Amino acid sequence: MPLRMRVHDREPIGLALRRFKKLLERSGIQKELRKRKYYEKPCEARRRAELRKQSAIRKAKMATTRKT
Repeated sequence: MPLRMRVHDREPIGLALRRFKKLLERSGIQKELRKRKYYEKPCEARRRAELRKQSAIRKAKMATTRKT
């Protein structure tokens, strides 16, 4: 999926760069590049996903105990 961005006449380069960075962030390209930078074993990916899930559960429990 090619990204296209048109720079308007007399648009400051800083503004165009900011728009370009937002475009990259929204497209998810930077996230994908960081993910692919280093190889991650499948078992490590599963372990990280499990830790993320447990953390979310823990945070949810904390949020419910604070409300009561």
